[in-house]
Amino acid sequence: MTGDSKNKIPVVFFQRKPRNVGNYSVEYIFEDVRRRLADKIDAHTVISSRESRGFFPRLANCIEAFREKGEVNHITGDVNYLGLFLSRRNTINTILDYVQLENSTGLKHLILKYFWLVIPEKRSRYLTAISDSTKKQILKHHRCDPHKIVVIPVAISPDFSFRPREFNKVKPRILQVGTAPNKNIPRLIEALQGLPCVLNIIGKANIEYETMCREYGVEYIYESGLTNEEMIKRYELADIVSLVSTYEGFGMPILEAQAIGRAVITSNVYSMPEVAGDSGIMVDPLDVAAIRAAFLKVIHDDEHRSDRISKGFENIKRFDPDQIADQYYRLYESIYKESK
Repeated sequence: MTGDSKNKIPVVFFQRKPRNVGNYSVEYIFEDVRRRLADKIDAHTVISSRESRGFFPRLANCIEAFREKGEVNHITGDVNYLGLFLSRRNTINTILDYVQLENSTGLKHLILKYFWLVIPEKRSRYLTAISDSTKKQILKHHRCDPHKIVVIPVAISPDFSFRPREFNKVKPRILQVGTAPNKNIPRLIEALQGLPCVLNIIGKANIEYETMCREYGVEYIYESGLTNEEMIKRYELADIVSLVSTYEGFGMPILEAQAIGRAVITSNVYSMPEVAGDSGIMVDPLDVAAIRAAFLKVIHDDEHRSDRISKGFENIKRFDPDQIADQYYRLYESIYKESK
């Protein structure tokens, strides 16, 4: 296919209005997809003008999406309800995770399920899930044709590449990306009690976590609102990356850490084993003693640590950006051809 725009598939990408903190994946994922498909698609990006909070701002975002609709529409996650007024036959909706649905009950659960799952499924030609685990969660909460759900993993950004660093066995720096409840930070802090280390927490400030760090004697650095370049630098400064979450739809810090060349301690539940393969150090996220033992082994066992880092470099090859962009292109092409 040539670079002539007449031969390109027109695709409208719908994205959330960026939050002040916490955007470390969605925007970069599809910015990279668009860049890699620049000679095949004519991309137009629509960023919601209102933050996704409350009924009326979300309704306004849906109306805006309807006005901006195209021949192929792709809702890129986190604002899945935007398909409310879009045509089912030419809409793709990417599902990132269902952590809020998993952690909610009663009326809130029903509202979240309807607007973030039922509507997206009913108003989409395809759902794309970023992991097999996420696909299983979709089918757990909502009955639909499983063949409609296409698993397309998240690609590792080329911005993340090997940065050599001599491991600090005396006082390792541990990077924790994200502060949502599923990140399991209280158990992480408890597991690090008495260990000489520095815990670098990236995310929205939380007084409870800071208080726990002081009570358990864990030296910490708390940061938020970092740019992509600053985030890469934090990975570079880290000796170990921690993602001992109780739930993840994917677990991007696993791949980002491995690309930089750092050992990753992560959980043995949901998508994390799927993403880490045999390269991560897996733990039960509910077992504080197991989390602590994993850190001690990584710190003191040089051979074990080096082995997992080497396997990490092999693991990230499964998430090649060009191959993943091509998987999205095949969906765009399928919808576009069907509409003609």
